[in-house]
Amino acid sequence: MKRDEIFEFYRRLAEANPSPETELEYTNPYTLLVAVALSAQATDVGVNKATRRLFAEVDNPQAMLDLGEEGLKEHIKTIGLFNTKAKNVIAAARILVDKYGGEVPRDRLALEELPGVGRKTANVVLNTAFGEETFAVDTHIFRVGNRTGLAKGKTVLAVELKLEKVTPQPFRRGAHHWLILHGRYICKARRPECWRCPVADLCVFKPKTPPPAGTAKAAA
Repeated sequence: MKRDEIFEFYRRLAEANPSPETELEYTNPYTLLVAVALSAQATDVGVNKATRRLFAEVDNPQAMLDLGEEGLKEHIKTIGLFNTKAKNVIAAARILVDKYGGEVPRDRLALEELPGVGRKTANVVLNTAFGEETFAVDTHIFRVGNRTGLAKGKTVLAVELKLEKVTPQPFRRGAHHWLILHGRYICKARRPECWRCPVADLCVFKPKTPPPAGTAKAAA
């Protein structure tokens, strides 16, 4: 995709959604960190359902330690892999209290040292909580980057580095959110909805998916 096409790609996504945000519910950098860590192999909807009551009681690492692993499990037992995730969240809370005074560090390497926190989670926290221009690549963004031709790569890291290289201002901070929402609701895994996609003419994917029978565009 050429430079002017990339700019137009983002411009259209921004026009449709000027202020993109994560769909995970959180109250501060710590609860965001926990929510993102819990969202691995789970839906945002499922995580939000489990964390609403949790975050009303717990909004800092010390409070999480006070709740304890078993107490946390009771809150998140509807989320996949909740046993492992509970253990990691408690271990991470201990490090945050002991090493960082209960604060979430604004540093990727420091974040990645926390149990259960990988590069994607660290990038989400840096972008959403601290306004950093990071590109957190999940399965949706990996698919969108490769399928559209925006940022092709054989690995998640390759797609991330390509996005970091080609994404222009003023779209760098919001790019992660636009791309994940585009992948979640339009450029879907099994059947992309090309017929209602605002960037279909800029996308290299072929053949484009036709509209379902009975829709206005199909009838036209």
